[in-house]
Amino acid sequence: MTPANFQQLANFIWSVADLLRGPYRPPQYERVMLPLTVLRRFDAVLASSKEAVLKRHAELSAKGQSSVDAILNNLAKDEDGTPLGFHNHSQLDFYKLKGDPDNIGRHLADYIAGFSENIRKIFERFEFDKEIEKLEESNRLYQVVAQFAEIDLHPKRVDNITMGLVFEDLIRRFNEAANETAGDHFTPREVIQLMVNLLLEPDTSVLTQAGVIVTICDPACGTGGMLAEAQNWIRAHNDQATVKVFGQDYNPRSYAVAASDLLIKGHKDGQVVLGNTLTDDPFPDQRFDYLLANPPFGVDWKAEKKTIDRWPNFRGYSGKLPRINDGALLFLLYMMSKFQDYNAGDRDKPGSRTAVVFNGSPMFTGGAGSGESDIRRWIIERDQLEAIVALPEQMFYNTGIGTFIWVVTNRKAATRRGKIQLIDARERYTPMKRSLGDKRRYLDQAALDTVTREHGALENSLTSRMFDNTYFGYRRITVLRPLRLRFQIIDEARERFLNTCPELFDALQAVQDALGSEPLLDWNQAWDAVQQVFNTLPDDVEGWAKGAKGTAQKKIFRDCFTTTDPEAAPVIAKRHKKGDVSVSDEWFPQQTLPALESSELHALLGLYADGKGLVEYESDPALKDAENIPLKEDIVSYVLREVRLYVADAWIDRNTQDEQDGGIGKVGYEINFNRVFFQYQPPRPLHEIDAELAGVEARILELLREVTE
Repeated sequence: MTPANFQQLANFIWSVADLLRGPYRPPQYERVMLPLTVLRRFDAVLASSKEAVLKRHAELSAKGQSSVDAILNNLAKDEDGTPLGFHNHSQLDFYKLKGDPDNIGRHLADYIAGFSENIRKIFERFEFDKEIEKLEESNRLYQVVAQFAEIDLHPKRVDNITMGLVFEDLIRRFNEAANETAGDHFTPREVIQLMVNLLLEPDTSVLTQAGVIVTICDPACGTGGMLAEAQNWIRAHNDQATVKVFGQDYNPRSYAVAASDLLIKGHKDGQVVLGNTLTDDPFPDQRFDYLLANPPFGVDWKAEKKTIDRWPNFRGYSGKLPRINDGALLFLLYMMSKFQDYNAGDRDKPGSRTAVVFNGSPMFTGGAGSGESDIRRWIIERDQLEAIVALPEQMFYNTGIGTFIWVVTNRKAATRRGKIQLIDARERYTPMKRSLGDKRRYLDQAALDTVTREHGALENSLTSRMFDNTYFGYRRITVLRPLRLRFQIIDEARERFLNTCPELFDALQAVQDALGSEPLLDWNQAWDAVQQVFNTLPDDVEGWAKGAKGTAQKKIFRDCFTTTDPEAAPVIAKRHKKGDVSVSDEWFPQQTLPALESSELHALLGLYADGKGLVEYESDPALKDAENIPLKEDIVSYVLREVRLYVADAWIDRNTQDEQDGGIGKVGYEINFNRVFFQYQPPRPLHEIDAELAGVEARILELLREVTE
């Protein structure tokens, strides 16, 4: 059987699943069918060397040797004489199982127990012993095993490539049948195809060379669909290429399917591991040519936080981490830590590429200074974000939200350096005739080809745009305005103050006698006058207390007798002598300041000349605001144009500085597809709307007449 006609075999195996109807629902068929397909394939592959393995096992057992896997794994060989890396030393095979229907359950369990440890571990993750019991109780086990015994999966008839295609097809069918859970471990095939195209097409000239060796990793591999599709692409372009695949998954059953797929295809150098990608690295010393993944959307990493917090950094990234309720970007950081070093022209430092599927959150969640923004900044400022493709909604089995493919690499082509490509494929879908869970749309081949071509063309169009890296960066500054307080002693405020500080009754009376009850619009002068009154109090009148209590009394005094008033004078917080404070160029990194008088620039930073030096006003918390300034614009010009023009007394908070470059404000990055690809649609003319409303009213009146007449 050739790869071209594998479908007939896949259809037959699929039809056997009808025997499970009753004790199993269709979404549960894969629990039986996939493990049995794996078993039947292993049984056929091991047939040619089975006799030699049994003989050697008997010899070793007679000598009392218990550890036999290494010896027998090397003895079990394929048709070409290459060791398979696993064996079965049970006397049973599928034909013998079929010959004893009365003991089928016990014999099948014994047969599985006869495999080498690496295969037994896979079947432990399948939890196939439970399925054997369930099938026996429903009198289905023998019927199913007997059907599988009739399927010829011997390598002479079905080679590894064809068997891999059969297994992939079965995985896809079973996952699509399980509408409610498919998205947990299965990405739609056309999405994977697009990811693989974006990842591998730019390297076609390298991947088609004779003798090329390629390593691919999926750290959230599920049932291995992405790894399989990447292999298929490379095989279609170069059947002489050596492809080594590696994967990891947290779901035991998904891991078992992916590991089985690897063995079925004869990948002895690859490896699929069960484990938590965020905390466990099964490949600590390995780097890969290509990585691709569909990590779970919005995954909570609270359980892993305690472990991660103990690390000096996360996979080489030492900045802030994302929110606890969405660790998607942590998967990307892990993938980037597996990049090979890159040096143009050095074969030992070829660099790497990765493609990953995210929802919209990693693109724009989190403001400047947040973990998400800092990770985006880290990736973009290292010039490693190549492209993002927006996919249509309703593409996945368990969610209808919009999704995006990120392409990240440490070896951008010369034409892409310093730039990021955005491709809008949100309207390129084809409706499905029958929905599968939340999946109601798909990308046909024409759409896949169009997006792939746009990615390679690097041309600006309605659906593809190229931007400088800095386009997505901004500096978030805090804009402050002075606190303006009006001072006035009124009965209500007096009562409130004395309820808290009754010991200051006489002092308050002295202040009121000196200042009166009329409003004063300059708190600075009023406070000086209050202090003078307190300084001249007689010894028998209690004044401000010392220490913390006195500080608290003064605060209560201001809170009770002042209110904000836009007509009042600004409250002075601090005075500086001439020359004590100067504007630092470090506050404006990589910017050219416009020509301004020194006093104007000082005022923009909240330092105002008063003849004696510089004064600093206290800011009003209620008027505090923020501005996001594009990195391409200088801060001063922006504030003069967009802020000072409308609010003349505003200034930039110079005390809020970026942790990385020391500049005023905090640098952030976000990618907003809607803003980039928004197309203005003018409203319809009013006369058209009026005519339409008149027509609707006329129809309503006509219907009402029919009811009432």
